[in-house]
Amino acid sequence: EWRQALDPTQKGFTQWSPFNEKTQYFAPSTKEFMINYRVANMGALLAQLKQQGVAPVDSVQAYDYGKFVHLMDPEGNKIELWEPVDAVYDKMGKDMGYPTTK
Repeated sequence: EWRQALDPTQKGFTQWSPFNEKTQYFAPSTKEFMINYRVANMGALLAQLKQQGVAPVDSVQAYDYGKFVHLMDPEGNKIELWEPVDAVYDKMGKDMGYPTTK
């Protein structure tokens, strides 16, 4: 966890998640990784991307801890967009024994 420079009251997160080498989660990409970006407004971003000709590879999935959707970049990398619900995400970490550090 870290704090945003322009608003130190806002948390930021860096996360690294290893996957099994046989995972299909990154499909249709053939790469061995995926990039995840946290976004503030999924609907507005998807509308902007649509105007630029970028289409998601799946539909938005909503969970208690946020919304997710996937895109492919021009180089074949799968990109995951995540609009988090930080209060729920923080609680999940605490419940699993991994509280945030700040």
